[in-house]
Amino acid sequence: MTSSPERANAERAFVRAHLDDLHTDLGAWLRIPSISADPAHAPDVAASAAWLAEALRRTGFPIVEIWPTPGAPAVYAEWPSADAGAPVALVYGHHDVQPVDPLELWEHPPFEPTVVETPDGPELHARGAIDDKGNVAFHLLGMRAHLAATGRDTPAVTVKLLIEGEEESGSPHFADLLRERADRLRCDVVVVSDTGMAAHDVPSAVTAMRGLADAEITLRGPAVDLHSGSFGGGVPNPLHAMAELLAALHDDQGRVTLPGFYDKVRPLTDRERDLMARVPFDEQEWLAGPAASRIATGEKGFSTLERVGARPTAEVNGMWGGYTGPGHKTIIPAEAHAKVTFRLVADQRPEDVADQVRAWVEAHLPAGIEADVHAPPGGVAPCASDLDSPAMAALLSAIAQAFDTDADQVLFLREGGSGPEADLVEQLGAPLLFLGAGLPTDRIHSPNERVLLPMLWKGAEAAAHLWRELAAVRLR
Repeated sequence: MTSSPERANAERAFVRAHLDDLHTDLGAWLRIPSISADPAHAPDVAASAAWLAEALRRTGFPIVEIWPTPGAPAVYAEWPSADAGAPVALVYGHHDVQPVDPLELWEHPPFEPTVVETPDGPELHARGAIDDKGNVAFHLLGMRAHLAATGRDTPAVTVKLLIEGEEESGSPHFADLLRERADRLRCDVVVVSDTGMAAHDVPSAVTAMRGLADAEITLRGPAVDLHSGSFGGGVPNPLHAMAELLAALHDDQGRVTLPGFYDKVRPLTDRERDLMARVPFDEQEWLAGPAASRIATGEKGFSTLERVGARPTAEVNGMWGGYTGPGHKTIIPAEAHAKVTFRLVADQRPEDVADQVRAWVEAHLPAGIEADVHAPPGGVAPCASDLDSPAMAALLSAIAQAFDTDADQVLFLREGGSGPEADLVEQLGAPLLFLGAGLPTDRIHSPNERVLLPMLWKGAEAAAHLWRELAAVRLR
């Protein structure tokens, strides 16, 4: 899909005239190593929140606050509309970033933003360039463009921002923060800016994100490590048992074998499958590029896009036990360990998975092996947008204008990852929209993360259009 010839509009004119502001702000923010997973960087996460708060004040937000949590601080901002009865939109994002290991694989220092020219336009390389500082930063320019284009002193809708500091650490305090601040966060629609689009020339909107549950399995055999020459072949080996257990996690159709795992899965409708099939996708290009894999595989009967965005999965994230140092140590280990995670789709609940894992382990446990399953409480619930809501119509119109096309040409995507979006929906009771400028090739969570700067320009313009479009529809 390609866009139509470029159409002039006041929002775009303002964005293009102030790109240096966006680039300067983002560059300064990216230099702060706000890695929430590393306690040594706690001062940097606090500095990141302080930087954003000051940037929001410079943009014109009359209410800006830093909200402490038992972990990292969140930033709250609000710009009330002067129009009586104007709807309220809450923008969600995060200002913390992933660790940068392995550092030696970065072509440029991860916290020294570097512009690289490419055939598709300039790229900005840095940790957090798109996940999620870039996706948040375009709202600063977008708000200014909205006001300039409409000649308003206040936005057409009341705009609130909640930018948390622990998303990359699982948002452990986010649900409590939402409950504590529910009165301040009340809104008519939630706009999540932590996603992206299918390609730089494919206007698209994410409509769903998967949930997440995890478990750690420990298998125990002999009470101590044993000499493999004296005891091998005579006592059970926990690592052998773990290998057999994990091999049984999927059947020959690629389906997860946990009892009851699919009982609540909402089937994809023909309409949903048709909408996903419209997204341009070259599987071989995907394998050679972002997937870095030799083949595509997974649950039979579904396309690769459906498997990674709309179907539940189980993955072994790590397994260990015994001796793994240099040389060899001839033992039968006393224990074996594995970490597994499950991506969940509509109507599944993370709290159901723990019992399913325990039942599955018990059913596959060989004699002489004991098992412990640790499944942390909580998890992340899946979430989805209403494709036919007035808010969705406003979003599609805003994206279409930024890409010089029509709203019915904006494609729908499903995000395979997980975040705290379901908490926003459950706690605030508002419909969900996704507006992000990331691309599948942006290497998020990997070395050499980047953002294609023209995507941020389009994101800023789309945000500017969105506030006008939301004001024109009935959300209550």
